[in-house]
Amino acid sequence: MKRKKIVILGGGTGTSSVLRGLKYFPIDITAVITVSDNGSSTGRLRKEFSTPAVGDVRHVLSSLSTLPDEIKDIMEYRLSTYSDLNGHALGNLLLTSLLKETNSFKTSIEYMSKLLHVEHTVLPLSEDSLTLMGETVDGEIIEGEESIPQANKQYKRIFYKENPHVCPEVFEKIAEADLIILSMGSLYTSLMPHLICPDVVDAIKKSKANVMYICNAMTQPGETDNFTVNDHVNAIENYLGKDEIDVVIATNSKLDQEILDKYADEEYKSPVEIDYQNIIGKNYELLEDDLLTTADGTIRHDSLKLSSIIFSYLMR
Repeated sequence: MKRKKIVILGGGTGTSSVLRGLKYFPIDITAVITVSDNGSSTGRLRKEFSTPAVGDVRHVLSSLSTLPDEIKDIMEYRLSTYSDLNGHALGNLLLTSLLKETNSFKTSIEYMSKLLHVEHTVLPLSEDSLTLMGETVDGEIIEGEESIPQANKQYKRIFYKENPHVCPEVFEKIAEADLIILSMGSLYTSLMPHLICPDVVDAIKKSKANVMYICNAMTQPGETDNFTVNDHVNAIENYLGKDEIDVVIATNSKLDQEILDKYADEEYKSPVEIDYQNIIGKNYELLEDDLLTTADGTIRHDSLKLSSIIFSYLMR
């Protein structure tokens, strides 16, 4: 039987978490990753070498790798030193070195995929060094992906400082897809960077594939404070267009009050509520389940359980 094709749009830890389970299913995956991060090791490398952001791509490659954890974890190792190398992730340095050698981020990712035994496709949204911008509801302009949540503002629009040139392969993969997934993760800084590209939105609308959104489990301070599931959908529709989302996956896990209090006090996060009263009558289908685990003291999606729901929907 011909394998189904999934395209997932996102970046950061949210997309990596989905892919960590999804890679075990008999499907072809293309992960399209944002390149506008300007924080931490990635931001320093961008400033020094004028490159696209490598950090989210590194994280996704590690998650898709089929090598033993002891080997692929080297990609995530951060140097601890008194030199300028302090804090850099080894995978970021490798990707940046390949990028300077090949002059192509896509080619660099292909080389790293072979090295890490990645059996799926990872594409950068763009080869450009893009700067994410946000305009707040009171008219203030915030520059840089890292600054957008830190400003603790509400945003009426997200845009790029530059004119983005999307990799042509992204459009090809979207056209061939059986399912397009809008990944969980930072709504305005991991997902919206895809949807503020008019050509990407146009390609999604022209595709024969259904569109699935995986909703975040927790709100994000400075981005989605007090957002419900339908609030997330409404925010996406501002860029993607109304009624373009066919199905939404959301968690209905009941978490211990102790860990909820910890997240509220230390990270200013709260669970994203399923607001059934606002979802009734909407055109999207809601798939809900107990999807969270707190085994290590942190709230995370169960990657395999989430991936099973995605695969079951795909195979209907």
